[in-house]
Amino acid sequence: MTPGTPTDEAALRDAMLSAARQLVALGLNRGASGNIGVRCGDDLLVTPSGLPADKLTPESMVRLDFDGQTSSPFKPSSEWRIHRDILAARPEIGAVVHTHSTFTTTLACQQLEIPPFHYMIAAAGGDTIRCAPYALFGSQALSDGALAALQERKACLLAHHGMIALGHDLDDALAVTIEVESLCEQYWRVLQIGTPKILTDAQMRAVIEQFGSYGQWASSKPSR
Repeated sequence: MTPGTPTDEAALRDAMLSAARQLVALGLNRGASGNIGVRCGDDLLVTPSGLPADKLTPESMVRLDFDGQTSSPFKPSSEWRIHRDILAARPEIGAVVHTHSTFTTTLACQQLEIPPFHYMIAAAGGDTIRCAPYALFGSQALSDGALAALQERKACLLAHHGMIALGHDLDDALAVTIEVESLCEQYWRVLQIGTPKILTDAQMRAVIEQFGSYGQWASSKPSR
């Protein structure tokens, strides 16, 4: 756990509720779209299926083990496999945010990989933001594709679906979510002008190296 990370289940449930409401307030999710998962001891907590943010309570967050078993009266999000598989494969990750935000979804519906048109692409952990292939929502195939697209990354698009952002804690994952949506809006606008000018591999390597010691990047919080 990093400093400031909730260490008890009650605090994690409260943080998930606050994050779900923040995503709606920022226009990054609407209704019951999107979901959140966090590491909770040897288990994970996932937002419930089909409940909009204004109907959520801390008690409605679903605790699962890594076999997908739960004793909660609530059904977990249909995308619980994504959260389970990411947290199982990436021990450095403590939280996963999935949204259907406007610009990430727009570009995902074109199956676009976001190239390094702006240096802040590095906020997603590399020199591109990949797009995972389309798969049925809630399926293991969707989770497998997302996990591949997230290799050495903190975010990816999901074709014809939305996006996923990762963080060492929930605040970090929210920061990546917001940054990636902003980048996708900028890229969409650049595409209206013409063919984007792309930073070189060498330029992006320098950015990523600089991020290693710049501001709060050491704690994985994107900053300008």
